[in-house]
Amino acid sequence: MAITVPQRTAPITTPPRQDDNLGLNSERMRNALVARLRVQGITDERVLAAVQAIARHRFVDEALASRAYEDAALPIGHGQTISQPWIVARMIAAARNGKELGKVLEVGTGCGYQAAVLAGVAKEVYTIERIRALHELARTRLRPFRLPHVRLVFGDGMLGVPSAAPFDAIVVAAAGLSIPDALLSQLAIGARLIAPEGGARQRLVMIERTGAQSWVRTELEPVRFVPLQPGVLL
Repeated sequence: MAITVPQRTAPITTPPRQDDNLGLNSERMRNALVARLRVQGITDERVLAAVQAIARHRFVDEALASRAYEDAALPIGHGQTISQPWIVARMIAAARNGKELGKVLEVGTGCGYQAAVLAGVAKEVYTIERIRALHELARTRLRPFRLPHVRLVFGDGMLGVPSAAPFDAIVVAAAGLSIPDALLSQLAIGARLIAPEGGARQRLVMIERTGAQSWVRTELEPVRFVPLQPGVLL
C-alpha cells in the first residue's frame, strides 16, 4: 500500500499562548505534571523536559482541556484516545534507555501529542497513522509548534515506514496480539521497540535488536491500549 509523506512543518518556535482563554495556567500545570511523573518513577531528565515543553491541552478538544493534565487517557474521536502522560513518558524513556536518539518511529499518531514529546528527545521523528481524519487532526494540532523534524505519514502502521528505516527506537501506541515482523525488521541493531501486546489482557513489552536476526524480549507492566489494526481508513 502506498504511503504518502506530507510536507514538513516550518522551523520550531513557541506558539502563541491561549491558556487564559481556556482558564488554564499551562506552565504551572505542566510543572505539576512533571513533578507527578517523577514520583511515579520517571527519571529520564530529557523525557521530563520534553513533557514539560509541550502543552497537552492543545491536543484535546476544548471541552476536555481542563482534564488535559490529569494522568488519564482522553478520547480524541474515531474510537481512539490520547495516552495518559505517564505511559507516554514511560514508553519513551524505556525506548531511549539514556541514549541519544537519531531517527525514531511512532506507530499510531493519534492527535500528535506523543510525537511532539518524542520531538524533544530525537533528531528525527516519523509518525504513522492509519485513520485519515486523525492524520489530518495531528497535522493541525502540531502545526503551531513548528517541529520541522516531525514527519507525518498516512498509512498502515503495522507495515512501518521501511523507506526511512532503520530506526533508533520504535514506539507503538496500540496493542496487537503480537509484534509485527515488519516493525522488528526496521529496528537498528541495538535499538528498542516498546509496544503493548495482547487482547483483553495486555502487557507492555520491550524488544531490543541484538543482531541481524536476533532480538531480546522483556515483559513490563500491565497496560490498556486500543487495538492495533491493519490497513487504512479514508
